[in-house]
Amino acid sequence: MAGMCVPEDLQKNKPLGLQGKCLFIDNDFVAPDSDDFFDTFDPSTGEVLCKLPNASEAIVDKAFKSCEKARKGWASTPAAERAAVMEKIAELVLKNKERLAAIECWDCGKALRECEVDMDGVADAFKFNAQMALSMEGFNEDKDTPLPDYKVRVQWEPIGVMCLITPWNYPLLMAVQKVAASIGAGCTAVLKPSEYAPLTCIELAQICKEAGLPAGVLNVLTGVGAKTGAAMTKHPLPRKVSFTGSVATGKAIMRSCADTLKAVHLELGGKSPMIVFEDADREATIDWIMTGIFWGAGQVCSATSRVMIQEGIYEDFLKGLQETVGKLKVGPGFAKDTDFGPLVSVQQYEKVLNFLKVAKEEGLRPLVGGTVDRPAEVAGTKGYYVQPAVFVDVPVSSRLWKEEIFGPVVCIRSFKTEEEAVSLANDTEYGLGAAVMTKDLKRARRVTEAIESGTVWENCSQPVLQNQPFGGFKQSGFGKECGREGFMEYLQGKAIFSVQPGYHETTFLKK
Repeated sequence: MAGMCVPEDLQKNKPLGLQGKCLFIDNDFVAPDSDDFFDTFDPSTGEVLCKLPNASEAIVDKAFKSCEKARKGWASTPAAERAAVMEKIAELVLKNKERLAAIECWDCGKALRECEVDMDGVADAFKFNAQMALSMEGFNEDKDTPLPDYKVRVQWEPIGVMCLITPWNYPLLMAVQKVAASIGAGCTAVLKPSEYAPLTCIELAQICKEAGLPAGVLNVLTGVGAKTGAAMTKHPLPRKVSFTGSVATGKAIMRSCADTLKAVHLELGGKSPMIVFEDADREATIDWIMTGIFWGAGQVCSATSRVMIQEGIYEDFLKGLQETVGKLKVGPGFAKDTDFGPLVSVQQYEKVLNFLKVAKEEGLRPLVGGTVDRPAEVAGTKGYYVQPAVFVDVPVSSRLWKEEIFGPVVCIRSFKTEEEAVSLANDTEYGLGAAVMTKDLKRARRVTEAIESGTVWENCSQPVLQNQPFGGFKQSGFGKECGREGFMEYLQGKAIFSVQPGYHETTFLKK
């Protein structure tokens, strides 16, 4: 079923990764130096999509040395020239939007319409960071000093060589949020996309070359985290690692970076709450609940997977959700009527199914779904399809309430007071996103300020803009993506003290 949905032109003009072009160093695809390969799979069928190389330590070393060679030249390139290249990259992304979206749909299973939205975001990220590059000189600042003979200036400079490791749920968009900031800031970088969905990042490498990005500014490698990723984080040349992924891997990366004292930027997991007050708009709120958990099949780090509804409207909202969720269509990402596609991998599929089994063991009450069976529309396939699941009256002790599931599973419970809702929202080790639904804007802001989260949405859920910072608190990580703050992750400050020639304080010279 899913195989028939892949566009014919994409099957003929295959992605570069399916042509054996995978390791991109110095603006060229290089051959692997071993027979160590891994399989990637079509999530809609469970069949092998392609075999890609695990970049060896020698290949990783070559990639970082290429970055180091290009570092000074790119850092000294005028901002206008860097910005022009980035604008050209954005132009080429939009020119190839349909192809890139189709490749991503095939590779990670996401609904095609979602992939198309993501490609617009990719272009926006390059455009925004091009403007940030042009603004860099304005970041420098002359500081006041109590010492009349001294002048102090703070100057911001590129960090240098970067190590970028990115996830599979927004394969190209989340990679580009790092890549575009790195390029714009004057850094060079080695990018390793997730082994589960690397194909669009390989395409990006070729696009950057076509746009005129100099050799060594961006190198792209494939490989699994335990091999290629580990070799990258322990390599001595990169001065900073930017990683988006799981908490466990984030902690492992911090340990790996300790020996060489690399800086680390981590965007990790979440268990985001949504608080729905009695005065919330019913139709809009139900739609935002759906968006918050079923966009991307729930494979979103900030997904609002814990929903708290005030007692007075609880039963009515459950009825509305039951009706709305029951209409969802799960199927191949290329199918026009698909609301959300399969999960990205068999590993993620089995993880979500295990949580559904835990729900049954814990005696949780499903309002919709909750079974491990594939949806009826795709029952005969081996794709990684999971039915949408809504569990109600979920106790706070439940594993499903506390742990990140990363699938189309939402847990709902009621609350009485604002104080109780805030307490429930903050009772988590994560702090990535949260949503507050109410017509009382003063209450919305009061609750927003009380929630321990890097991003809070008032009367909406999940929007992330390129010009606004995004990042978490607590075990959701530290540092920011997007916005000026995200751009600054790739810069380091230098304080410059100066006096007029000949001036000295005669501290040690005798008169």
